[in-house]
Amino acid sequence: MKGSWLFTLGWLQNPLREYWERNFDPARNPFIGLYQLNAFDLAVMIPYFLVLGVLALYGIHRYWLVYYFFKYRDHVPGPPPPLQRWPKVTIQLPIFNERYVVERLVDAVARFDYPREQMEIQVLDDSTDATQQIARACVERYQALGYSIFYLHRTNRTGYKAGALANGLRHATGEFVAIFDADFIPPPDFLQRTIPYFADPQVGMVQARWTYLNRNYSTLTEVQAILLDGHFVLEHGARSRRGTFFNFNGTAGVWRRAAIEEAGGWEHDTLTEDTDLSYRAQLRGWKFLYLPEIECPSELPVEINAFKTQQARWAKGLIQTGKKILPRLLRSEQPWYVKVEACYHLTANISYPLMILLSTMLLPAMIVRFYQGWFQMLVIDLPLFLASTCSISSFYLVAQRTLYPRTWKRTFFYLPFVMAVGIGLAMRNSIAVLEALLGRQTEFARTPKYRIESTQDTWWRKAYRNRAGWLPFAEIGLGLYFVASVVYAVQNENYATVPFLLLFVGGYLYTGLMSLAQPWLERMRFGVRRPAEVRPAATGAPSF
Repeated sequence: MKGSWLFTLGWLQNPLREYWERNFDPARNPFIGLYQLNAFDLAVMIPYFLVLGVLALYGIHRYWLVYYFFKYRDHVPGPPPPLQRWPKVTIQLPIFNERYVVERLVDAVARFDYPREQMEIQVLDDSTDATQQIARACVERYQALGYSIFYLHRTNRTGYKAGALANGLRHATGEFVAIFDADFIPPPDFLQRTIPYFADPQVGMVQARWTYLNRNYSTLTEVQAILLDGHFVLEHGARSRRGTFFNFNGTAGVWRRAAIEEAGGWEHDTLTEDTDLSYRAQLRGWKFLYLPEIECPSELPVEINAFKTQQARWAKGLIQTGKKILPRLLRSEQPWYVKVEACYHLTANISYPLMILLSTMLLPAMIVRFYQGWFQMLVIDLPLFLASTCSISSFYLVAQRTLYPRTWKRTFFYLPFVMAVGIGLAMRNSIAVLEALLGRQTEFARTPKYRIESTQDTWWRKAYRNRAGWLPFAEIGLGLYFVASVVYAVQNENYATVPFLLLFVGGYLYTGLMSLAQPWLERMRFGVRRPAEVRPAATGAPSF
């Protein structure tokens, strides 16, 4: 019996050895590193891949938006029927401490090519500074010219912008309500081109596309324009064409008053009152139209702290809206694809805290995986990298090619800046997202406007500048952390990761240092394009 057992063991010895060498020998199996991870390694690698996997899901969603944008290219609003009668429109101009731009805004609205007797203008002023006198004088001047224009000033900011709009609506007489923020200059034919679409009684809101007066001011404004173009071309375009919910952007749009009232009116329990009302109205069955061919020029923030404040407000507001709206939407009878898209839309900013987690885990993950095989880096890391990172570049390239078919290739130069700035915003936006998740309420932080329309204008001597606070020092610290990561990668000949790590270095150091030093750099005109460097506008017709 014993001999038989030894014979059997001897017979199995060679196959077992071959199986062991084939599956557990590092020289023959590139996945052997996965079997050699200890408890500490697993504690690093499991969260690392989980975070990267979630970011990859949101990245894949960008690819789907591009796919829907082209698949449903024929699902766009046709030309509206001619109107027999122009309805009455109330134009609301909510402002708060906008001394540099309020007169420009009122002048633009007064030039509307719309029957004056059917147009009512409300200047909704919550200002606490000299803007009051400027706005009041502007209103009185146009009242003397026969315009139906009214100045409504509140002594408190209850509800912030939403409160001002709700207060104005109580005094409004228009069947439709057009809204413009202080930094916009709507074209004279705006109402003539948008109001006819309301001939369909189911249409509750139409949204125009933003364009930018000062896109060519600096690299920062160029990056902002590319980011916003991606939102207005592909996000709005894909969602509206697919038949899913999309949002009013708070300005450059027109509402049917009945849609606002039936949805419950303006509410101020979120910082994105526009998105909140949009979802509530669409849940009540109102139809929204996106009209990208109608452009409305606006002014981009030229100061990075103002830009960061704006982005943080949007990030926090969307998470707040998601907490408020998604349970109601998921219980509704809306189609599954509407619910899925809404989940992606309203939770997308959760990627910012995940980006911070990924940032802190990159160096430990590199150290743990130093002895890992190249094959698993190719099989595991590359697909996740393509999904989470390359989707961003392709997303914005498609948007720019759609808008500027003749000059879109220049976007390749700006893509590293776009990705780096997106990374640099992660710290500030993560705090905003966590505040929203924890239910912490904060005031509506306005975005200062300085009337910067060309590279010859300056802002550093003007009021309303945002304070940097402590956050830039944390961003600089993260940037230095990634400098150490780059040094480690070079020392260990892990050159493939260096370009990716440099995006983190550039993003965090740029946002941190610019937050502290930009006023001094502005005085020297550092980073501001010379007038001769301003590129001519693209001449290609957008192919929406």
